[in-house]
Amino acid sequence: MDLCFAPARQLARLIRSRKVSATEVMRAFIAQIERVNPRVNAIVTFLPEEALTQAKALDRSKRYGPLAGLPIAYKDLLATKGIRTTLGSMVYKDNVPTEDALLVERLKAAGAITLGKTNTPEFGAGSNTFNKVFGATRNPHDLSKTAGGSSGGAAAAVACGMLPFADGSDLAASLRNPGNYCNVVGFRPTPGRVPTFPAANAWDSQPVLGPLARTVEDAAFLLSAMAGPDLRAPLSISEPGTAFSKPLKRSFRKVRVAWTRDFGGLPVEPAVTKVLQQQRKVFESLGCVIEDACPDFTGATEAFETLRAVSFAQRYAPLLKAHRALLKDTVIWNIEQGLALDGGKIARAEGLRTELYQRMRRFLEKYECLLAPVNQLPPFPVDTEYPTEIAGVKLGNYLDWMKSCYYVTITSHPAISVPAGFTPDGLPVGLQIVGRYRDDFGVLQLAHAFEQATEACRHHPQLAA
Repeated sequence: MDLCFAPARQLARLIRSRKVSATEVMRAFIAQIERVNPRVNAIVTFLPEEALTQAKALDRSKRYGPLAGLPIAYKDLLATKGIRTTLGSMVYKDNVPTEDALLVERLKAAGAITLGKTNTPEFGAGSNTFNKVFGATRNPHDLSKTAGGSSGGAAAAVACGMLPFADGSDLAASLRNPGNYCNVVGFRPTPGRVPTFPAANAWDSQPVLGPLARTVEDAAFLLSAMAGPDLRAPLSISEPGTAFSKPLKRSFRKVRVAWTRDFGGLPVEPAVTKVLQQQRKVFESLGCVIEDACPDFTGATEAFETLRAVSFAQRYAPLLKAHRALLKDTVIWNIEQGLALDGGKIARAEGLRTELYQRMRRFLEKYECLLAPVNQLPPFPVDTEYPTEIAGVKLGNYLDWMKSCYYVTITSHPAISVPAGFTPDGLPVGLQIVGRYRDDFGVLQLAHAFEQATEACRHHPQLAA
């Protein structure tokens, strides 16, 4: 049995039943990281000795939490007590937190063992994972291409069997984009599903935490340990995480779903459209009633860019003054965009966001889900900071190529990227499934049904075999 590619839920059962030890599992993942990571640069802080010590202690104690000794490497934006946390920034290259983030606390309590940290772009800004501290993370399916971002290190590590699953975060596209590009599952839950603490703005519902995994079932398994309320996060949803431990199998006979190839007019590369169009028949085979339809996303760009800029100004304006020379150009641009805003523009953005939520809510009263592209183009060269053109259409800034994801972000609805196939060049293409507000479980159910029908998730990178 290949422990590194075994389903995470199965590994947890094996450890709890003592059919395999946590130590044996940990050694297998450590060996895989040592063999594969030098080629992809996904895990940037590596703690094999500490992880083995904890695995051995777990085997002696036999006190098994839900995650039962499974290894995890946290995204390098999350504070980890006593473990270097750089945020992908030269400003924080030597930063060692004295406290754990809430999510780290929660997953430790569930039995996960910290094996390291995964790579992210500076402050998680941009959907190509590179920074001056650790360099770039490469796509395991084609080392010349990007793994996406900002959870690119996490997605590449999961794709390569270096981790059974991983945490990530998503503001514009940062769980769905790397999930798409690495042929794994990336799930952006409803805001508040996974509580965030500490946070510069506890009321900001655009950035969320969520799971990355090789299968939808494993994403739900990790989410069951991530989700649940916490008073430190005032927007957190009261439903316990155990709600995601239930079986995902469900009939979709006569369920109405909407299909859009371009979100009502966004440029999309033909290679992406071709792969996704071939999968439309899968939903027909599941019994779904599919109709071509799309919500009205008027105002989405203005609302998203404005509110994102506000958050950058709030979080990073002090760094602009003190460390401007150490910040990348796109981060400086986003901070300055925020500082230039006035109350009227921010108020207008909040109004537009409200209208977008209501339009999406009404749309999804008619359809249970919206099926759409995740990304508008396949993985691009890793040394290209961000695309400036899609399907012959020129783009204006470093966020423009993420519209197929951030159009959904601004509505606050849950969305998942699930593997859907490959281009003729062997590059992954994912399908985005958007669900009703707080119906995270329904999104997982449809993604699971699609995954079972296509089995695209079973295609692992050759370098990881």
